[in-house]
Amino acid sequence: MVQANLCIGCGACVAVGNQAGSMQLSPHGQLVPSFKDLPNQSAAAFSQLCPFSPEAPSEDILSASLFPEASQSHPEIGLFLETYVGHVLEGDFRARGSSGGMVTWILEELLRTGQIDGVAHVKACSDPQTDGRFFRYAISRTPAEIRQAAQSRYYPVELSEVLAEIRRHPGRYAVVGIPCFIKAVQILRQQDSILRNRIVFTVGLFCGHMKSARFVESVANQVGVALDQIQRIDFRRKAPGRPANVYCFHLTLSDGRIIEQPWSELVDGDWGAGFFMNSACNYCDDVVAETADVSCGDAWVEPYSSDPSGTNVVITRSAALSAIVRHGITEGRLYLTGVDGKFVADTQAAGIRQRREGLAYRLTWRGSGLRPRKRVKPSTDGLRLRRKLIYRLRYSISRWSPRIFQAAQRVRLPVLYNLWARLSLVIYKVLVYAGIRAKSKP
Repeated sequence: MVQANLCIGCGACVAVGNQAGSMQLSPHGQLVPSFKDLPNQSAAAFSQLCPFSPEAPSEDILSASLFPEASQSHPEIGLFLETYVGHVLEGDFRARGSSGGMVTWILEELLRTGQIDGVAHVKACSDPQTDGRFFRYAISRTPAEIRQAAQSRYYPVELSEVLAEIRRHPGRYAVVGIPCFIKAVQILRQQDSILRNRIVFTVGLFCGHMKSARFVESVANQVGVALDQIQRIDFRRKAPGRPANVYCFHLTLSDGRIIEQPWSELVDGDWGAGFFMNSACNYCDDVVAETADVSCGDAWVEPYSSDPSGTNVVITRSAALSAIVRHGITEGRLYLTGVDGKFVADTQAAGIRQRREGLAYRLTWRGSGLRPRKRVKPSTDGLRLRRKLIYRLRYSISRWSPRIFQAAQRVRLPVLYNLWARLSLVIYKVLVYAGIRAKSKP
């Protein structure tokens, strides 16, 4: 899987039993497994663990077994019970979160009602320079700890350490993760009775792609600070009057200084271009975490995308989570409006196009070797040359950005990477803008 560029770095393979392995950062800033001995798992079971493995069950198969009560479906968001758009009304959940505050609210509500004893989610490392990473999965057991983990994290993380902690400490846990991580957890739960009994809820995050750790290094270079000066990173700091879809970095330095940098001013800040994207993300067909009990994302349609406060779209799949959300609406603690599956899909139109149309095209490139087995079939039907060029360029940017950045760092000339990134982004924007102009013509 690693050699085929299909490893997302989730750590599921290391998390099995007491494997003599660990997850390590590669030279390109992605987490990959490292084993001292061969796994003691059977070959058939082990080959299914990786969410991108051709032997793993698909999201359709998993969700059908997990959510038999889910009465609705949509081809781009999977099975579901209910779908909403809105935000949290009570407290400061919305202000603290990257979007409408729903993920943190759901987790605290599960804890408050005694349905869980802890939450496994991504938290900032208190001393990143000593730790060697800025973020890791950890367990939160109080509302205050849960709130500390609010906000989006565009940084490589893995599950093996926190799953080991869940094994060591009995209790009921919720796990938060992006689509492929939740899929990995569900597969692990099928194979491991301890995890099956202790992980009682999964909360999914809509996902565009996983970033390399080199992305943070690139930002540091561009704002003129050394990486070892950064104490804390907020990737999406909200501000009054600034639309929710206008991202802004917020760096807290060890000397107390604060640096804010809009993503739009970075040479690699255009999300759609795919800078530092994990290679496995090019072969993902799940945007909305179809195997999670509940999934939350951003409402990237107007009038919500320009609202500085942030707005969520929510998909419920299990009866227990649906009941919690409905109760919050009835009590006036949540401001959520029911929508249909198409509305949710429309809020993620760009990501879904990349994971459906773009994936179908990319699958036609795969030659010999390990081939991913996806729900999308290889195809170029209906694709015009401009769209093909966009997908080709995006793939090239994702592949070469960490390599060119690493080479520029090695020769101590970061300007070389910046020049390459600027040129790549100009070409990408020309291709995208040409399509927008074509659509706008009567």
